[in-house]
Amino acid sequence: MFQTLRNAWQIKDLRKKILYTLFMIVIFRLGSVIPVPLVNSQALTDLAQGGGLFGLLDQFSGGAFSQATIFAMSITPYVNSSIIMQLLTVAIPALERLSKEGEEGRKKIASWTRYLTVVLAFIQATGLYFGIKGIVTTGHSFVAFIVITLTFTAGTAFLMWLGEQITEKGIGNGISVIIFAGIVARMPVTVRALYENFIAAGFTTVGIIKLVAIIIVAALSIIFVVFVTDAERRIPVQYAKRMVGRKMYGGQSTHIPIKVAMAGVIPIIFAMSILTFPQTLGAMLGKGNTWNILPADTWGYMIVYFLLIIFFTYFYTAIQFNPIEISNNMKRNGGFVPGIRPGKPTSDFINKVVVKITLAGAIFLGLIAILPQLTGKVIGYPLAMGGSSLLIMVGVALETVKQIESQMLMRHYKGFLD
Repeated sequence: MFQTLRNAWQIKDLRKKILYTLFMIVIFRLGSVIPVPLVNSQALTDLAQGGGLFGLLDQFSGGAFSQATIFAMSITPYVNSSIIMQLLTVAIPALERLSKEGEEGRKKIASWTRYLTVVLAFIQATGLYFGIKGIVTTGHSFVAFIVITLTFTAGTAFLMWLGEQITEKGIGNGISVIIFAGIVARMPVTVRALYENFIAAGFTTVGIIKLVAIIIVAALSIIFVVFVTDAERRIPVQYAKRMVGRKMYGGQSTHIPIKVAMAGVIPIIFAMSILTFPQTLGAMLGKGNTWNILPADTWGYMIVYFLLIIFFTYFYTAIQFNPIEISNNMKRNGGFVPGIRPGKPTSDFINKVVVKITLAGAIFLGLIAILPQLTGKVIGYPLAMGGSSLLIMVGVALETVKQIESQMLMRHYKGFLD
């Protein structure tokens, strides 16, 4: 990875893209320390320390939520909007047809996603204003409502624009890069908290062994996530030769790559949303942790969390991956899986492979998600970084490096042809 970055830095236009991306990240971090007027930051700090969705939001925002800054809601309304539009595209035939109309259709869906993001951001900001006790410092008034909700909404809209600028003029997917930067920004605080816990326990032999065990588990987790994120099952595809006029087409061999972790981090977010919904609702209604049905440090929570992740992994994979459509496209283009008849037998075979691969991916996601709680139970020190944060960091890093490599390869061929 470092060799790739070093080689990319030597290419002038890629160096400009990298510097532009870094400049946008600096702007994001500057906005993460600008406070929202009329807001009691301690109320949001208490919510973030309670974990759950608010803790996850604080991680994604790089601590901006707990500090009550203009980027407190981070880019999560855009992520939610994108997921909603993706689900609606599957459920509504008109949207599905629009998504298949090429670049123009995708532009329309992207535009609707932006509008929905602003609406969701305003709803979330309104919920923070009315639901969280003590968020306003000057009493509930119409002026305070307008200032706070519009500032939170504008912060999210600006981050959405910032992400699109990075995607267009920088390196990597802009939204993912912003989330990545927020998670990385929280790492010093996380390491410091682990160090303070170690100091509080005293410099004992048992404490040192536990600290070393935590470091080893964290390193192995990163290696495991990198391995599984890149892992895929390749279904071989052969295209028959055919004559068109005087030219021969087809005859080549290729494959269908099926990722083990196809669903990514979405099942973890869905499962966490369901488990922490009572606690989140209770916090917004001023009930504290009294509505926390399943505390995160219990075996019951881990078992339910694990099973929910498996369920949502299958659910989201079924939405993303359509074996029947793939089989029909192969049949139209003269492709077939060796040893499998085209049509329904091919779609059944692909579906069977996907079900098996998805099970492995679901177990992987479940283990990564409950790893912090498991280390807390077994070792005594919980793993500071959650499974969702680890998956996002590794996924964004790998995808960005691949994009840099592809752009370097494209420029290499261009220079060769010139």
